[in-house]
Amino acid sequence: MIQHHRPLDRIIVAEDDADIRELIIGQLDQEPYDVRAAGTVANVRDLMRSGPADLLVLDLNLPDGDGMTLCRELRADGHEGAIIMVTARDSAIDRVLGLELGADDYLTKPFEPRELLARVRNLLRRSRKVEGGRPRNARFARFGPWRLDLHQRRLVRPDERLVMLSAAEYRLLDRFIDAPNRVMSREELLPERGATVAFDRSIDLQISRLRQKLATEPDGDGVIITVRSEGYVMPGPVSFE
Repeated sequence: MIQHHRPLDRIIVAEDDADIRELIIGQLDQEPYDVRAAGTVANVRDLMRSGPADLLVLDLNLPDGDGMTLCRELRADGHEGAIIMVTARDSAIDRVLGLELGADDYLTKPFEPRELLARVRNLLRRSRKVEGGRPRNARFARFGPWRLDLHQRRLVRPDERLVMLSAAEYRLLDRFIDAPNRVMSREELLPERGATVAFDRSIDLQISRLRQKLATEPDGDGVIITVRSEGYVMPGPVSFE
């Protein structure tokens, strides 16, 4: 009998410090991943052209460009793989900005290589999950007065006018529409952040910004509700078309 094996997850490690890069690669090589090294933005672009990456470990300070700019450009180009930003910066503003521009997780140097590996595993595991009741060919999700364009990642008003979403806002909505009427904790909304998410209030800021956009339509202010001491919920039905 012929066995069909799932292709190895392809990971690009973009880090200009050779010692740190080799440390990260050495940790990732403990798993059956296809790991590629990049020291510049140009290297990342070349590797992306040769094939899509399932996950990108991205240092913010590369010699020929800024990692945040690269992250934003990759998302604008349609890159759907996970992105973990790695940086020596350690401020809430940098962290929120990175997530807004499309990063899935944010790790501050110095870090334990085992922690990075755990986050990589979580992100790749999440990306492989089969989407519950969502049809694979669905183009729109309908909830409250809104439709969410699942291809273009933007909100559509009843009069067909468009509302742009940040990458972080889209990811939150994407998780809510797969679990309507279920209270979701911060850990569930950002599972890749592990134990630290319970103390990270950046998600509250992201939800606040998302609510402001949803509330611009009648009945839109009830799309996401806070459940005190538990989390958030999207009440009401969600349909796909």
